Amino acid sequence: MDFIQSHIGHTLALGAAIAWAIAVILFKKSGETVHPIGLNLYKNTLASVLLLPTIWLFGGTLFRDVPASEYLLLMASGALGIGIADTLFFMCLNRLGAGLTAIVECLYSPSIISLSVLWLGERMTPLQIVGTLLIISAVFVATREKPQAGLSRRDLILGITFGVLGLAGMAVGIVMIKPLLERSPLLWVSEVRLLASVVVMVLILLLHPARRAIMASALSSRGWGYTLSGSFMGAYLSMIIWLGGMKYAQASIAAALNQMSNIFIFVFAAFFLKEPINLQRTIAILVGVAGAILVTVG
Repeated sequence: MDFIQSHIGHTLALGAAIAWAIAVILFKKSGETVHPIGLNLYKNTLASVLLLPTIWLFGGTLFRDVPASEYLLLMASGALGIGIADTLFFMCLNRLGAGLTAIVECLYSPSIISLSVLWLGERMTPLQIVGTLLIISAVFVATREKPQAGLSRRDLILGITFGVLGLAGMAVGIVMIKPLLERSPLLWVSEVRLLASVVVMVLILLLHPARRAIMASALSSRGWGYTLSGSFMGAYLSMIIWLGGMKYAQASIAAALNQMSNIFIFVFAAFFLKEPINLQRTIAILVGVAGAILVTVG
């Protein structure tokens, strides 16, 4: 039974990587017509609506008998780690394209572990240190790339900056609730964080001078299929599959398989978006993924 469960877990973990990679390609297409703020608000609203009946089907509830401080912590985590961080991620994706964004995304694991060392007193192993250095090297290689047609040096640097800031926000949003995660239902945690992200995105939208244009882009019939399918794949389906992988497989193996999403994004970007693949990008993505796996399993 354990053998079958582990294979189910590995399949789900790899499926989550593929689902997220497909979602990133769809988000890139959606970002051609939808503003990052509008896209993130749409994504988070759809996911939070879909999660409510999912929680009910699994016998859970949105209102748990826990201290108000836990709700506030989750809300702060969602506002930063999903609301602000995902908007920065979309800004990075719009500027760099999916292929280069996949390289920058490799920074996610070392960001989590580095913050855990500083915040929670955890220790990095020698393998994790090597993996982190490999990832930093991969991102450095990406920054040295000669900009392709349509990508200026300014957009390259801005895109990488938005990506790094977005990943840092995601990492802080996770690490700050790590002790709470260990004793709470993951679907409940996800729903509270998503609802908080919707609230913060609405506030940002209301304060934005171009709010009418942003909402019009999100509700436009142009590219609505990319927006809807990307939001479903990226914010709902991939998360559910990811939870299944974490449940049935060892966490370290599942996390390593999740890192394969960067390879899938890189390949899908070349195949579906016709983004260029050159030796420099290929070396960067391979080194970055290798580093991410070392950080995860180290």
